Amino acid sequence: MASTSSSPAPQPTLFIDGKWVHSSTGHTRDIINPYDASVITTIDEAGADDALAAVTSARRFFDTSDWARRTCASRSPIISRVADLLQRDKELIAEIETRDTGKTLEESRIDVDDVTAVFRFYAEEAKKLDVPKKIEGEGLIPKSVRSRTVHTPVGVCVLIAPWNYPLLQICWKVAPALATGNAVIIKPSEVTPLSTVHFVRLLAEAGAPTGSVQLLTAGGASVGPTLTEHRDVDLVSFTGGLDTGRRIIQSCAGTVKRCTVELGGKNPNVVFADCDLDWAVDQVATAVFLHSGQVCSSGARLIVEESIADRLVAGVVEKAKRIRMGNGLDPRSETGPLVSAAHLAKVEAYVELGKREGAKLLVGGARPDPKVHPELSKGFFFCPTVFDGCDRSMRIVQEETFGPILTVERFPDGDEERAVMLANDTKYGLAGGVQSGDRAKAERVASRLRHGTVWVNTYGSYSPLAEWGGYGLSGNGRELGSKGLDEYVETRHEWVETEPTKPGWFKGEGAVLRPKL
Repeated sequence: MASTSSSPAPQPTLFIDGKWVHSSTGHTRDIINPYDASVITTIDEAGADDALAAVTSARRFFDTSDWARRTCASRSPIISRVADLLQRDKELIAEIETRDTGKTLEESRIDVDDVTAVFRFYAEEAKKLDVPKKIEGEGLIPKSVRSRTVHTPVGVCVLIAPWNYPLLQICWKVAPALATGNAVIIKPSEVTPLSTVHFVRLLAEAGAPTGSVQLLTAGGASVGPTLTEHRDVDLVSFTGGLDTGRRIIQSCAGTVKRCTVELGGKNPNVVFADCDLDWAVDQVATAVFLHSGQVCSSGARLIVEESIADRLVAGVVEKAKRIRMGNGLDPRSETGPLVSAAHLAKVEAYVELGKREGAKLLVGGARPDPKVHPELSKGFFFCPTVFDGCDRSMRIVQEETFGPILTVERFPDGDEERAVMLANDTKYGLAGGVQSGDRAKAERVASRLRHGTVWVNTYGSYSPLAEWGGYGLSGNGRELGSKGLDEYVETRHEWVETEPTKPGWFKGEGAVLRPKL
C-alpha cells in the first residue's frame, strides 16, 4: 500500500542522474509478500517532480554525451558484463523475485537464466547495426551515388514493466535499448519492484554511464502522465493491461512519440484426439496453471476435439486437485499465490461471473480450505479452477482473467475449420498452441492461427532469437529477436553524390520579376 508518511524508505529506491535518492515527496509504499501478506520492505513513491528530474537527466545525457554516437560494438562489453553479474547474483535475485511475486524459486531461477541469455544475445546482435546497408539498383541509383541506410538510437526511452514477470519483462526492454545507445527511464510495477531495484544496481556496476539509466519506483498515476506526455521523451515501451495500454497510447499521441505496447492475451490451446492422453493432460495443465495463471501467454482456453474431451478434462481436473500450493521458497511448492489481495478479488469475481453465465465449475473456484491448509490462510492463494461447457458468448472466455482458470470449449471430431475458427475468435492475438499426434495436421492448423507466437506439440517456450508480440488487442511492436532492436533505432538514409554537378534546373531565361511598390 502507498502511504503519505514523511519517513524515508530504509534505502533510497529512486536512481536519478547517477545517484540513489529518496522521493522528493517523502511518500513511500509498502511491498507485500503475497505468501503471507507480510511487509517485505518499504520503498520510495516517486512523484511528478522526480519524473521530471529523470527526464531532464536522461535528455541531457543523450544530447551531450558520446553514448549515442558510439558503435554498438563499443557498448557490447557493458551489455555482456550485465549478463555476467546476473549470473553472479542469480540466487539472490531469484529469492528477491520469489518473495516479491510469490512464484516458485525454480521459476525465478529460470527467469534469471532467460534474461542473462537476452543480454548475451543483444551484446552480439546489436553489432550488426554498425554495418551500414548499401542501397544499390541498376538504373535506380546513379553510379556516382553512394546510397546507404544507417541506424541511430531513438533517444530517451521510458520502459514500463508489469508485475508478473518484473525482471524478465524489463530486461527484454533494457538490453536492446542500451545496446543501441539510448537513455532509459525504468518504471517497474509498484506491486513487484524489488528485483528491478537490484538490477539497476547491476547496470551501474557493469559500467552503464551516469545518466544512461534512471529508475522510478511509483504507481502509474504518480509519474505516468509526466513520462508519457513529455516532449523530451522519444519512446514509450509498455507491457501490461489493455486499459492502461490504451491510455498510454493516447497520451503519447500528443507528441507523436514512438509507442510500443504488449497488452496480454486470451490464448487458445487446441488439442486433437490423436494426442497421447497423459501427455496432453500434462501439457494443458502446465500451460494454464504455471505461476498460478499469471502469465500473459497462459493457455487459458482449452479447445478440444469432442471424442477425447471428457477424458482429457477429467485428467486435468485430477491434476489440478493435486497441485501443491505453497511458499515459493519451499522446494516442494509447485505454484504460489496470486500477487495481491486486489488481484485475488478480481479472480474471485471472474469465477462468480462464470457461474452466472452458465459455465460448469468442475474443480477449484475458491481459496484453499483454511482447515485443511492453515499455512495458506494469510496469503493470496486461489485453487486451480476448471470450467466446462463454455462458449464464446461468455465473458469468462472472452476476457483475460490472469488467474488459474481454465475454460473448456469443444469442437466436432475431424472439424479443423471449427477448431481454427474458435482459436481465432478472440479480440486478442498474443499466443496459442496446437497439440496433435499428426504433426502435419498440427502445423497446418497452426499456420492459420492469428497469434504472435504459436506452439506446436509444446506450450510456453521462447528464445531471445525469436520475436515476441501480438496481433489485435494484444498490442503492437515486437520484443526479442532482431526486430526487438528495430524498436529502439531510427533508420537514416544517406545519399552521397561523389561526382557533384550543378543542378541546372533554373535557366534564368524568364522575365525578371519585380515586386510591386
